[in-house]
This record gives sequence, structure tokens and C-alpha cells, in this order.
Amino acid sequence: MYRTVATATTRGGVPTDNGDSVVTLDQVPRWIDAEYRSSLEDENEDPSFSNSFFPDPLTSPGEESSSNGMVSRFPVDHEINSKIYLWRGQPWNLEVDAVVNSTNENLDEAHSSHGLHAAAGPGLAEECSTLGGCRTGMAKVTNAYDLPARRVIHTVGPKYAVKYHTAAENALSHCYRSCLELLIDNGLRSIAMGCIYTEAKNYPREPAAHVAIRTVRRFLEKQKDKITAVVFCTSTSPDTEIYKRLLPLYFPRDKHEEEVAMSKLPADVGDENGETIIDERKIRIKPLPKKAIPKPPQAPVELPVSDVGLVRRNSNYLDTYLDPAFMSLIKDPDQRRQEQWKKNAQAQGGWNCAKMLGFGDLGGPPLSAAEEYSLHSRYLAKANSLNLSEIAEMKIVYRGGVDSEGHPVMVVVGAHFLLRCLELERFILYVIKEFEPLMQKPYTIVYFHSAASLQIQPDLGWMRRLQQILGRKHQRNLHAIYVLHPTFHLKAAIFALQMFVDNVVWKKVVYADRLLQLFRYVPRTI
Repeated sequence: MYRTVATATTRGGVPTDNGDSVVTLDQVPRWIDAEYRSSLEDENEDPSFSNSFFPDPLTSPGEESSSNGMVSRFPVDHEINSKIYLWRGQPWNLEVDAVVNSTNENLDEAHSSHGLHAAAGPGLAEECSTLGGCRTGMAKVTNAYDLPARRVIHTVGPKYAVKYHTAAENALSHCYRSCLELLIDNGLRSIAMGCIYTEAKNYPREPAAHVAIRTVRRFLEKQKDKITAVVFCTSTSPDTEIYKRLLPLYFPRDKHEEEVAMSKLPADVGDENGETIIDERKIRIKPLPKKAIPKPPQAPVELPVSDVGLVRRNSNYLDTYLDPAFMSLIKDPDQRRQEQWKKNAQAQGGWNCAKMLGFGDLGGPPLSAAEEYSLHSRYLAKANSLNLSEIAEMKIVYRGGVDSEGHPVMVVVGAHFLLRCLELERFILYVIKEFEPLMQKPYTIVYFHSAASLQIQPDLGWMRRLQQILGRKHQRNLHAIYVLHPTFHLKAAIFALQMFVDNVVWKKVVYADRLLQLFRYVPRTI
């Protein structure tokens, strides 16, 4: 059973003996309620906040309400409007199926929505620590513990910078959509969402509210039968007034609001999901070729000499301004894939120096940043969905303490790497899952090679693949690799890694022949 939680505003709630309250949905006015505007006014409103800064777009003077024959991008939909609520207060005070927590990639309690963990109890932080973090724009779900809700959905909002406005906007849209998708996937039907954007990440309030409201509208247009309630929760007067102004633009309640909204909406309201459209990134799909129909021969048209020169000059003129990077964006995807296959075939068929030296197959072209990110994301998602406890029990890889500079340490014990008893694919998944929280900031690897030479070790081709899956964040944030008791063969293998795989990562290796040398860099307690 949940315990009641304290709230700054008990409007509509049922107070308990100690003054706390839990608010049910039937005590929160819906967006379609006629008396909605007056019900939002809080007797504790900040008197220094003036509503004149946030005029109602439907009552602003001097604006024409004529639609001039335009078709509304957000027409009146009473069924969708009946599912929308706006409430001044914290989401976790509401008795709904799920509440949203805006947090950071590590799901830290300190960076979560203020007051959530205190209301939910210590169990929430303990479960969050087992999730392996969360990427920006994505969401993960946990139990709600002492909250009146059934589940907590955690999501990570983006940082905002003007030059990356579009990327931040789409990442924020994906936050809201991921939360709603998780709601449906878990068989839940009502959700309370606070403002996911945060002042610490510099996201402007009003642009973020546009993204939130239009994303929810577009999602409900497709999934309205599976969701009964979406509650927009605000905790400040500015946020409340912004939502009161913008909700009629995306959720008009009558034809008048719909007509006025057409002249008030921004020019770009996104695609069918609410995301900003970038024409250069669209995949162009050509129609199937049609059968060639023979045409009667026509006499060639002779162009004047001046026109021929103009055509040639324009063609050459444009060629000088075509950016190869831009042209690669509009290249046929099938053609790109075919070119990739050719590169792979050439790499595999060519002379592989590392393979001839006995280090394994290191052939194949390097992956692009986008390909590495996609590969890492797929492996991480799969790793988080599996129980890999049998790998953990082998103690091949485990988290230690910190090194002498305060960096977290990942310990690798070569003697425990029993290749005959280990499924390499599951081991890779375990490594990805364990390394993910550490790779967000500088970290250190300590490798104990003691007695490892007695065991069969994987070749360098496997090491290259593991490094590609770990991605470039591993390359950038890895501080050092301390190797204890290295052998001549190991040093030769690391030299090959420097030559054929990655000169940046493997240049960070520091050899220690004795424990005392290792203790200069890491304490004895690891």
C-alpha cells in the first residue's frame, strides 16, 4: 500500500490527519470542462507574477480569427480532449497508473524530479541503480513503491543550445513519446507528466511546452483507444500560464478555438509524430521502373550557341558548389549498401597482415560514428533484457573502487576467462552492460594477466569487434589500462592492437611487472 504524500497545493485532494493529500483523477478538472479556466486559479498564486505577460491567444485583441480557407492541422476532437487534464502540483501526488520522472543518464536521485524519491521511499533509488542508466530521449519504467501511482517512468531530457535547436527539439519529443509507448507496453492507461525540460539544461520553457503538447496530441491521434488520461502537471506560475495559453492551439474545444489556432500556431509543428522535419535527412524512395514504351523518333532540337554555353556553364558552376558530404545524404540507400558490401569483400580478400602473424582476422572497413552508435544501442538494449548472472559469478569483469586520481575502476581477471566454459556472445553483452555506467565519465581498467597465459584467449579480431560495440565514448573517456604481470606474447598482442586496431586506446596501456608498481596508480583495496 502507498502512503499519502505532502503537496504544496491540496486543491481537489482529500487531506489526511497530517495534512497530506492524494488526488484522484475525478478531482482534477478536465480540459473540456467549461469552468476549467477559473478552476486553475490557485489561491496561492505568486502575486508578483503578472498574467499580462502571457495573454490568452484566443482573447488577444487585434488578431483576426478568419482561417482564410486553410485546413486546421489540429482539428477539434472531443474524444481526445476528454483525456487531457492540466493540474498545478507534483505528478506523484496523483492517483494514476504512471508518473513521469525527469532525470539524468545515470538515473541519480540528486538529478531526479524534486521530491519524488522522498515520496516514493528508498526502494525506488535501489531499483534505479540496477537499470544501467538511460539514454537521452529514451525512457525506463520502475515500480512506484510508496506513491499512489502504479509505476514510475524515468526519462532523460536533452541539453539545449541554439545551434542544436532541432536536435534538442526532436530528443525532447522522443522523451514524451517514449513515456507514452512504455505506458501502453506495460498495460497502463493513465499518466501524469511534469515538465521534462529543466532549467539546468537551459531549455526554454515555451518552446519545450510546444513540443510536449503537440507530441501528446499526435500520439493520442493514433493511440487514443489505449489511453484514458494524460495529465500535464505544472509546479510554477509561468509554466501554468504557458500551458493555459498553448493547450487551445493543439487541443481546440470548439470551432472558434480551432480557427483562431490556425493563425497562432508556429509554422513548423512537426510531422505525424510531432518531430521537426528535416528535408535533407528524408529517405528518398524512387518508384518502380515502368516498362519502356517506344516513342516515335523526334528531330533533335537545336539550341542556339548562346544557350548551349549557358547550360554548360551552369552545370560546371553548380558542380563546384556540390558538397560531397551533402551529396552522400541523398545517395540511394541501396547503392550505399552495395558499396559497403564491396568494401567488405575487398577487405576480406586482401592481404591481412595481422592474420598472417597469428593475431586473428582484423579485416573489414572501420565503422562510422552512426554505425557504432546503432551497434552499441542494439547490444545495450539486448543486454538489459537478459539475465547474465552466470557471467557475473565467474568474476571475469567486475567494478572495483577508484584509482589514485579518483576515476572509477573496472577490474578484468584474465585467469578467470575460461574460453571453454564461456559463451562469448553473452560475455560481450555482460561487458556492455557493466561498462555502460562507467563510460559516461573518465574511468580506468585494471587487467590482471597473472596465470592468464595458461588459458586459451580470444584473438584480436574478437577484441576489435568488442571495441567497436563499446563505441567512441569508451575511446574518449578511457583514462588508462594498467596491466599486471604482462608476458612477451601479451605485449606483442597489444602492439598489434596499436598497429591494426586503435592507436588511441591501446596507447593508454601501462605495464606493471609487480604489485608494488601497480599500487602507484591504484590503491590496494580494489
